Amino acid sequence: MNGHDASDTTDGALLGYLTDADREYLLAQGVRRRFRANDVVLMEGDPSDHVHVLVSGWVRVSTIVEDGREVLFGLRGPGEVLGELAAINGWTRTVSCRAIEPCHVVQLTGDRFLAALRARPEIAIATIKTVAVRLRAAESARVDSAAFDVSRRVAVHLVRLADEHGRTVPEGILIEAALSQADIAGQVGAARRTVARSLSVLRDRGIIETGRRRILVRRMRVLRALARSEPNGTQRP
Repeated sequence: MNGHDASDTTDGALLGYLTDADREYLLAQGVRRRFRANDVVLMEGDPSDHVHVLVSGWVRVSTIVEDGREVLFGLRGPGEVLGELAAINGWTRTVSCRAIEPCHVVQLTGDRFLAALRARPEIAIATIKTVAVRLRAAESARVDSAAFDVSRRVAVHLVRLADEHGRTVPEGILIEAALSQADIAGQVGAARRTVARSLSVLRDRGIIETGRRRILVRRMRVLRALARSEPNGTQRP
């Protein structure tokens, strides 16, 4: 687990804010665990306070609403921390995290995580920055929470476009098509505003870039994993 590179982390990730020394110190406080695709990493309502630092792989963050539907809140990628609020505040889990592809994490007990924050103030500051990034994202997502569920349908559509019309470039897979957000909305059965927010979610995570008459898929592996993922771990036939 030593030698984790900050360049491998997603934007706003805890490990990306740390120096090499602080990063290695934090990772040394826990034990390595692996999760398979569709494994539950954290379960909503669980009273446990352990923390996971995501070293590789991506997870989906979701909650179950009153009518039993799973609502997808977002995605977490390499370098991000899961479950830190339970450790800091003693709360039960407010969301579930499920792997959308094989993941490696370092798991720390709540006590070890808090001890690391006290021993290394820069880790505490980095944690605050991470929470701030999420709060800002939550504020912008609040106007259309359905966008995260639509994100999976958009991912399925983009994977199909990439397979049928994409061409490989150094940065990823380039889709050059005169498709508007309204076109995509019609094809995935969602409102244009919701599709716009879904594309924003994928852009914010560094999975795609969009431009006039073009979409660049930068993380095709992640996009495919999201397209395959289903609520509650069910699989497409």
